[in-house]
Amino acid sequence: MSYRLTPEVAEPLLAELREKLEAEGLADRRFVFGGTPPVCKVAEQLGWFERCFSGLENPQDVWAYLDADRRPESSEVKGDTCIARLNGKRRYPLLRHHFGLPSLEKTVAGVRKIAKSGVVDVISIAPDQNAQESLFRPDEMDPKLDGAGGVPVRTRDDLLRIYRASRRGNYPLLRIYSGTRDLVKWAELATETINNAWGAIPLCWYSTLDGRSKRTPSRAIRENQEAMRWYGERGIPVEVNESHHWSMRDAHDTIAVVMAYLAAYNAKKMGVRHYIAQYMFNSPPMTYGAMDLAKMLAKIQLISTLHDDHFVSYRQVRAGLLHLSPRPNIAKGQLSASTMLAVQLKPDIIHVVGYCEGDHAATPEDVIESCEIVHGALRNSLFGMPDMTLDPLVRERKDELLSEARVLLAAMQSLGNGDADPFACPRLLAHAIKTGILDAPQLRGNTFAAGTVRTKVIDGAVYAVDPLKKRVLSESERLCMLPGLSEQPKRLRASVQLTGSKGGM
Repeated sequence: MSYRLTPEVAEPLLAELREKLEAEGLADRRFVFGGTPPVCKVAEQLGWFERCFSGLENPQDVWAYLDADRRPESSEVKGDTCIARLNGKRRYPLLRHHFGLPSLEKTVAGVRKIAKSGVVDVISIAPDQNAQESLFRPDEMDPKLDGAGGVPVRTRDDLLRIYRASRRGNYPLLRIYSGTRDLVKWAELATETINNAWGAIPLCWYSTLDGRSKRTPSRAIRENQEAMRWYGERGIPVEVNESHHWSMRDAHDTIAVVMAYLAAYNAKKMGVRHYIAQYMFNSPPMTYGAMDLAKMLAKIQLISTLHDDHFVSYRQVRAGLLHLSPRPNIAKGQLSASTMLAVQLKPDIIHVVGYCEGDHAATPEDVIESCEIVHGALRNSLFGMPDMTLDPLVRERKDELLSEARVLLAAMQSLGNGDADPFACPRLLAHAIKTGILDAPQLRGNTFAAGTVRTKVIDGAVYAVDPLKKRVLSESERLCMLPGLSEQPKRLRASVQLTGSKGGM
């Protein structure tokens, strides 16, 4: 039954309906009501409707109610692992949001409020930089950095308190950053305390490349791989935060595509079975939607070549953090638009970025509002939308990126003289960064990187360019100009030409 108009009119109408149902012998049927929130209050008070739906519910709760095999209460646990919850949601992506305030008490209270709202499936706890780098070395913490970038987690009990606060509402999964060193210790602690939904680990970062720790790239890669292996051995999914780190440092799109592939490749090699591939749109902020979509499709196509009976990837999309305006209403529009485009990838998870991030770290209220904005965008774009992936411009750019990515991967394969896997060897990956095979403009001046590449956004896509001749460089041209490869130019050119001429990956 449904009625949308005046609540005062609804009450006598529903009473009259009840009388007629009883007279016809139909009152023993099960009845459900739908209407505006004020009218639903009236219907609920009458007491003969099994459920009243006001439009404030999450769509998945409505679908779950209508499922003949499951009629859960709103507080039912939807699954206590990432894979279980993904399987339970089916037609609707999981929503994840980042949260962590400079106060432990406020973070605990905030997690309680967010969980009770039921709008998010995964809360990503953000520890402060001191915790990420020095939780297991408290003597090395800098008190001036307490609360910088997140919640000042200092003890095991701090994490247990956060977890207990989340045990209400829709019982969201929790996860937490990997730490920028001591990653295996962090993995053990996070799994034991908050039942870490999945590990999020970089491949090359949290090192001297970004200043997040003092680990050299080679050491960081090796230790990051060890953390991937730890999760893989326990059947816990892994996300490798890699590709967008390069894009956020103005790397050209080919680098971003290749690093997405190498991240997944390393996860698989370390024994990860369930891989969460994150696709960050709007990075750098000047990119156009069509070019963003093409870049993500190229990443997906390369990663899918790794799929087999022992390895599968799940798609996680998100808006770019740096593109959100500090004006709240504009940022809300940007979040909606980015979500609508990202849905074209048919995501399993949406990493909701708080619309407020252009101004301040998200409060519980900001988290709830941002997730509701995304729920609204999903209602209009999840089903029945035109397929933007078929746009000729998107397909042309995707094919171009796949061709250029094969050239770069061929150059990577030319390293190592066959005695190590150049896609996963820490020494060779670090060498590729040092020589400029893997490079980004913002690495200029870094002792452990080349930083010589120059890039430019042209018609919404990011290209490597020759700053003197002011033209776009193909990947073959860029690689053969690197001084670090001068001792093997013939071999590199031969490899590039051979691989670049082939069709499939």
